[in-house]
Amino acid sequence: MSAKQNRVKARQPRGFVDRSASDLRAQDAMLATIRNVYERYGFEPVETPFFEYTDALGKFLPDSDRPNEGVFSLQDDDEEWLSLRYDLTAPLARYVAENFEDLPKPYRSYRAGYVFRNEKAGPGRFRQFMQIDADIVGAPSVSADAEMAMMMSDTMEALGIARGQYVIRVNNRKVLDGILDAIGLGGDGARRLTVLRALDKFDKFGVDGVRQLLGAGRLDDGGGKGDFTKGAELDASAIERVLSIFSFADAGGAARIAGVRDAFGDNGRVVEGLDELETIRSLAEAAGYGDDRVSIDPSVVRGLEYYTGPVFEAELLFDVTNEKGQKVQFGSVGGGGRYDGLVARFMSQPVPATGFSIGVSRLMTALKNLGRLGVAERPGPVVVTVMDRDRMADYQRLAGLLRAGLNAPGQPVVPVDVFQGNPKQFGKQLQYADRRSAPLAIIQGGDEKASGVVQIKDLIEGKRLSAEIEDNATWRAARPAQVTVPEAEMVETVRRMLAEQAADRGE
Repeated sequence: MSAKQNRVKARQPRGFVDRSASDLRAQDAMLATIRNVYERYGFEPVETPFFEYTDALGKFLPDSDRPNEGVFSLQDDDEEWLSLRYDLTAPLARYVAENFEDLPKPYRSYRAGYVFRNEKAGPGRFRQFMQIDADIVGAPSVSADAEMAMMMSDTMEALGIARGQYVIRVNNRKVLDGILDAIGLGGDGARRLTVLRALDKFDKFGVDGVRQLLGAGRLDDGGGKGDFTKGAELDASAIERVLSIFSFADAGGAARIAGVRDAFGDNGRVVEGLDELETIRSLAEAAGYGDDRVSIDPSVVRGLEYYTGPVFEAELLFDVTNEKGQKVQFGSVGGGGRYDGLVARFMSQPVPATGFSIGVSRLMTALKNLGRLGVAERPGPVVVTVMDRDRMADYQRLAGLLRAGLNAPGQPVVPVDVFQGNPKQFGKQLQYADRRSAPLAIIQGGDEKASGVVQIKDLIEGKRLSAEIEDNATWRAARPAQVTVPEAEMVETVRRMLAEQAADRGE
């Protein structure tokens, strides 16, 4: 068998992505901003493992009869089923139940980490992605839900998303469930689901589109080739009654609540949910979060089986161009709500909880669209070049002096790199430094070593000057952007030159 036949093909698994240094740095900066907001509200970090016992993930995910459906699962040596976590909420519920007596109640925590979905991959649909969640466990009052919505508003603004470019939309599962009961779908699980999905399409299709989805169904506009979505097949009176909740879509939160109350005020569950929404609205308004920031919206549908009370969605309102070249609103970058039943699965007592989850990758895409994401390349390392392979100890000593002298505690890291390739061709070392975006190169040949000096080459300025000098002889004579200093002055000279480069960049 030939070596070519033995060669493994380099290929990325579908639904997974590699991330570059600039992407990771931008993500770290974004997460640091979010953590700062969360900690201002008194939340503390906690970390749970990637794997959980499959039955701990709950009845919602996955299906216990198909332990590999929707999640990535395996059996350990005890024949117990383990699954990669599907979200960060179910693991938190297990953690709280397991440590209930030792945790302060209410317990405020946040977590950032990767979650995994064993689903068909596609454009913008990944099998591994990062979320950052915040939850309050043990707080039964909707005041906690109002605080969640306000904290999400603060998070959007801390990330540079201006008011008017986002809104935190709030609804209540009790309102939705009561509406379904009121139109006679109390026990019809499939049709209830279809109605909820139709309501969730209000922002996308408008009233007419929702009306079709509540009735016989809707044909997508695909030039005669669109897909047909079967509707809930409600009768005309039920359809119009449901659509009445959108009559005040362009009004403020108080008017929206009043409109739903007029249409479904005879249903106890609806009234209970509306009262909670009114409390959330008044608390947010008193704290300075008006309808432009935290907005009551009856069309919000989240967690069809997961949530038990208020639900939230962080929606971005600016337009982007989709894969079909159409201008569309960016949409949701996160959501959450109250889930009073999840922790109680592990315990003999009810444990109220509410939380919010941000989709990190999607939010990064939004910030890139707004030009709010710092993805510019950082300067690379200061490169210590190698003129003589037998003098590696000298070069490592110089690098050690630079690392110790340039990197003060609490200050941005200045990396220093000793060239570890073939030193025979000095030009290759400078090419390496260029590809690393190195700001400076340190050069010490035998003569410089004997004289106790080093040469420091400003690669940024050198690149600029090289465009101005066309003659090689002139270049060699000028040796632009290169200085020779005693070893004892090397660290201070490098520090000064890096500071000058930073000033030129406007930092």
